[in-house]
Amino acid sequence: MVNHWMKNRLLVFLITLIVFGSCSTDVDIYADYKDTAIVYGLIEAKADTNYVKITRAFCGTNDQPINAYEAAVIYDSSNYPGKLEVFIEELKSNGDQPFQFTGRRFYLDTITIHNKETGVFYAPHQQLYYTTERFNINHGGDKYRYRLQVVKPDGDRVSAETSVVAGDISISTVNVSFQSAPSNQSSSLVFSSTEEAVLYEFGMRFSYWESHPGQPMEKKVVTWAYGPKTLSEYENVAGVDNIYRFYYSVNTMFNLLEQAIGDDIVWDENHPNVTRYIGDFVVFVSGAGEEFNNYYQYMQTMQNGLGYSTDYSSVEGGYGLFSSRIFVEKTVGISTSTKLDLFNQPWGFQER
Repeated sequence: MVNHWMKNRLLVFLITLIVFGSCSTDVDIYADYKDTAIVYGLIEAKADTNYVKITRAFCGTNDQPINAYEAAVIYDSSNYPGKLEVFIEELKSNGDQPFQFTGRRFYLDTITIHNKETGVFYAPHQQLYYTTERFNINHGGDKYRYRLQVVKPDGDRVSAETSVVAGDISISTVNVSFQSAPSNQSSSLVFSSTEEAVLYEFGMRFSYWESHPGQPMEKKVVTWAYGPKTLSEYENVAGVDNIYRFYYSVNTMFNLLEQAIGDDIVWDENHPNVTRYIGDFVVFVSGAGEEFNNYYQYMQTMQNGLGYSTDYSSVEGGYGLFSSRIFVEKTVGISTSTKLDLFNQPWGFQER
């Protein structure tokens, strides 16, 4: 399954190439057309399957310049014909020794997903390269890196390297607390960082069950994220190297529920038009490697109008991003005061 972060970052990256690469949608870049590969992949050590997206820059001629938005929805304009030779090589270092090829090389096959949502780029079919091989993680003095190699039809190679985010991110918090009354206060949760992860993004997901008279129970979900931050942007707890504190507004959940529920409230307590029950509350966090952090910081600079170059890439011989990430989620409790606050709203929340 292709994770939501991977889909979102792929979209941002490709749109950036279009938007920042030209002042209009009529792209004229044809002094002599050069086959430019676009690579996007995030390795996850615990995943059963890892995917890499490999496409090419749009092509045309000086006499017939292409419209980027029109080309983006055409499958053949972005994809190489047939299947490329794509493989990953394992590199290892012990102590301060340089990384050396271990002799382990595994080849990626292709797979087509058929459920991509429509949008700027072609859909619903997307071709991906994938592997079910397991990635080694740093252990003791042994350090690992992985080198992606893509052989294009003309024989030229595209390559990229990344370390693998290892270990796990532990969320020690067992309960979260929110309130409906306007407040500038924050609450917090404590987490432990993990090796090789540089950039962290927290999010939360509250689910509840909803029923209207004569209708079956339906599950509803409210999800929100807080944006990526480096470890230096979190509060270090008691001087312990890998323990940090994440702060969140105590109003967030109620504000989002108010938007989600809208006018669908209880009009008559004796004959309620809706009944709701509290479901699960999940805290989730992603941790990404150095290459992804470099890409993200670059994108932030460009979006803030402080950048003068669009040439950032962690891929040699092409453009794109090849990095590593980890995703962790934990089901936590909701404080008693939060539940009471929910029951006091005109939203129909009740005890089961």
